[in-house]
Amino acid sequence: MRQFEQMDVYTPNTANGIMNSRDKLRATQILSRHNIGMPATAFVRNRADVVPAIEMVGGAPVVIKLLEGTQGIGVILAPSRKVAEAIIETLHGTNQQVLIQAFVKESKGRDIRAIVVGDRVVAAMRRVAQGDEFRSNVHRGGRVEPVELDATYQETAVRAAQIMGLRVAGVDMLEGNDGPLVMEVNSSPGLQGIESATNLDVAGAIIDHIANQTGFPEIDVRQRLTVSTGYGVAELVVHPGADLVGKSLGESGLRDRDISVLTLHRGTTVMPNPHSNRTLEDGDRLLCFGRLEEMRDLIPQRKRRSRVRKLPKVPIHEG
Repeated sequence: MRQFEQMDVYTPNTANGIMNSRDKLRATQILSRHNIGMPATAFVRNRADVVPAIEMVGGAPVVIKLLEGTQGIGVILAPSRKVAEAIIETLHGTNQQVLIQAFVKESKGRDIRAIVVGDRVVAAMRRVAQGDEFRSNVHRGGRVEPVELDATYQETAVRAAQIMGLRVAGVDMLEGNDGPLVMEVNSSPGLQGIESATNLDVAGAIIDHIANQTGFPEIDVRQRLTVSTGYGVAELVVHPGADLVGKSLGESGLRDRDISVLTLHRGTTVMPNPHSNRTLEDGDRLLCFGRLEEMRDLIPQRKRRSRVRKLPKVPIHEG
């Protein structure tokens, strides 16, 4: 995949996107940074972390997940703290790393699989677990039914896939009381189940997307933009009280300092190629390309710790 990218061959899913999506911990960290709704999650390194992790996610019951696993393999429901400790101790004994995740009771053994192609959801289905099984995977006997997603669920699915660097993805979401909760973003989703459930040609939609994008291969923007000495890509944060607050991009003086703003992030909203009349607000994040020294001058200086005096070689005796 990396070789294709260096050859400017279009790949709908980047190499980094595929690697990150297969590591549940890494994927959780990336999605959390971008404020994607997810069940509360904690990483457990050893047995001493179990109790604090369970409390952190809201208490038992909890879901225990291996960092790498597909089709529901390595996903276990622990009804109590004692059971969770025993399961995690067993998994750690086989050198397995695990996550603890809050059990979303209101989902009632159901989840939604949305297939994202490009910047839209082309098909979606609801998977329903059977009997006492809490996992709704089709390979676990789950029943499937087509579902029409509202705008919130569609937007969440598309954002999650794009954040992970995936143009073709299966996004699994729980139906929480406060909206969609992303469980996982799959870089190689199966199509047979969702095509059977929805009677839609998902494979055809993927082929059409690839055909339309072959002239625009995925490129490593940072790699391409940093070939000029002294120039690079950086993210600048508009801090409270900064001179930039309340000014438009045109008034900010960034262009005069040889800095171009590529994207403006405001909360969960992304504004590509922001217009010069866009007013900057506290907390905005600017993805910029320009002279590194000029961008470095815009970063507030960190306060350095005062140096601690070294102890004298000769002990001090009280007189």
